[in-house]
Amino acid sequence: MHFTSARLAEILGAFPRSKILVIGDLMLDEFLWGKVTRISPEAPVPVLDVQRRAAYPGGAANVARNLASLGAPAGLAGIIGQDEAGQQLKQLLQGEGIATGCIRTTSLRPTTHKTRICAITRQLHDHLEIEDQQQIVRVDDESREPLDPESKRRLFDRLREEIRNHDAVILEDYAKGLIDQELVTLVIGEAKAHGKIVAIDPNPNNPLDWSGGTVLKPNRREAFLTAGLPYSQNDEAVLKAGAILQKKHAIRHLLITLGEAGMLLLEQGQKPYHTPTRAQDVFDVSGAGDTAIAAFTLALAAGATGIEAAEIANHAAGVVVGKLGTATLNVDELYDMFARSQGNA
Repeated sequence: MHFTSARLAEILGAFPRSKILVIGDLMLDEFLWGKVTRISPEAPVPVLDVQRRAAYPGGAANVARNLASLGAPAGLAGIIGQDEAGQQLKQLLQGEGIATGCIRTTSLRPTTHKTRICAITRQLHDHLEIEDQQQIVRVDDESREPLDPESKRRLFDRLREEIRNHDAVILEDYAKGLIDQELVTLVIGEAKAHGKIVAIDPNPNNPLDWSGGTVLKPNRREAFLTAGLPYSQNDEAVLKAGAILQKKHAIRHLLITLGEAGMLLLEQGQKPYHTPTRAQDVFDVSGAGDTAIAAFTLALAAGATGIEAAEIANHAAGVVVGKLGTATLNVDELYDMFARSQGNA
């Protein structure tokens, strides 16, 4: 579909008035980059001389980052530990204008903290020096245990207050112990009672009943796993998996992200809608799913139809895969992507 410039401006212009609450597993993503020049005398492993380091909000926190970068008032609900990683994550979120009042701190579990150690190499290509990076190892510090009863009670009490104050809720499940059927039933029940959108990014490792939600956004692999079907690249097989999920969970909008094949939107009573990828350069697909659910939900909250929201999500994902790491985008970049894709149509 082609947006008129006026319609696109109307939807994107409503982003700053659309309050979104993200509920899910919070993570701190840390990166260490350096050079490998020798092998350790202690064991046959490379020695990395660290040259730079950076940390970013990850997991559900990255969805909130995407919302904030698109200009939406974003809030975040979840659990962090009483540790340095939790403090750093909260500071990063507050620095990006994300509301952290619904984040609970507990001494009973650590903040999920993923450290990626990457070796930097430089190669000559067409007389230009190109920097490349290779991940050597990832170190995870986390707990996948269910929440303790006190943390759950306090979080649930806060969610009952906050859901009514937002236009939409996003449930972001990384299967780290936060999201269970009790939380899902609470969130969907409260949201329906107050007429709010509920968007869900499911995890096949944590099978739950999502009935009553507004949006379900699996990727291709997750769609087949959740539907109980063998993985396939076949278009008809994707439609079959989607139909099973629609019937099982009674979902109004089912958005399946298909990587380089774009996105497929299935809506109750409507023909399937496929939008091909808008990416022109692909450097890193990590975090593209976070961008997709953030943009789709935000567009719905701003008054877009399902098809309009799918196009906005697809164009947004096309921007972030052209950046390294778990990147975000702003509204100007989204406008530019629409201008380029419609100019090339």
